[in-house]
Amino acid sequence: MLKFALLLCSFLTAGTVLAQSYPSRPITMVLPYPPGGTTDAVGRLTAKRLEAALGTPVVIENKSGASGTIGSDFVRRAAPDGYTLLFNASIFVIGKSVLKAVPYDPVTDFTPLARVGHTPLVLLVNPGVPAGNLKELLAAAKARPSDFNFANSAAGSAGHLATIEFNHESGLALPIVTYRGSAQALTDLIGGHVQLMIDPPAIALPHVKAGKLKALAVTSATRLNNAPDVPTAAEAGMPGLIRSSWYGVWGPQRLPEAVLKRLDIAFAVLDRDEEFKRQLAVIGVEPLHEGRKDFNSFVAVDAARNDALLKSIGVLPE
Repeated sequence: MLKFALLLCSFLTAGTVLAQSYPSRPITMVLPYPPGGTTDAVGRLTAKRLEAALGTPVVIENKSGASGTIGSDFVRRAAPDGYTLLFNASIFVIGKSVLKAVPYDPVTDFTPLARVGHTPLVLLVNPGVPAGNLKELLAAAKARPSDFNFANSAAGSAGHLATIEFNHESGLALPIVTYRGSAQALTDLIGGHVQLMIDPPAIALPHVKAGKLKALAVTSATRLNNAPDVPTAAEAGMPGLIRSSWYGVWGPQRLPEAVLKRLDIAFAVLDRDEEFKRQLAVIGVEPLHEGRKDFNSFVAVDAARNDALLKSIGVLPE
């Protein structure tokens, strides 16, 4: 009995020491895409403000490749000590539904820590496309479908799902060209190598304002504050096209409870950080705070919903 009591006391003391000492060195936040996309932009803002909340450097490391699976799997295999975290978008939880080679289960092989924001998407077209609105685009695409291709930032992204829904709603089957991130896809869209894309507005809207792209609709229930002239998909004639991208932070499995509690406190600080919220709003991202328990439930429901959507229209892992 005495031995058990001493063991329990030792365990509790170790947990207290860990809670007091974490973090004692820089944290690495992995972004599984190249620099320049929306996920990268939101991730960098999150890392900077989390750094202030934790009182230790949070270093961004871009580990891109294989539609985000290389960086994500790196975090899965990392030591469960809280010093390697993953920042990712909603694409992460749908990976197994669109890619055969995903080496993990996004729902069971990671620890969801917090969801920090979400954003609707915008339907973009190259200025050379002879359409000033969605109805004109549909007419042109149905008349000459071979002239149109969709760019896609990554397999399973919110933009990818919205593109699939666009094809389904319109009765078209326009080809989808998958890139290694939004930055490369937008470059080809601006260059006219592809004609269409559905992506978050953060990186795209500056190109729209500069006249390099046209925005025909947003996939939200209401118009965007920073693009009030762009109609919603419902207003433009496609009410079924409602989709958003969201952003969150994960860690490996089996993170110590003391580390989880410290991170819980830090993410709660972010929720009260008005500068962080302002910075997200500037790039068209609506801030939100969803802690561990709620985020875990949300991830499971979202993955199941999107998997059902893909299966219902015959999309299988490639």
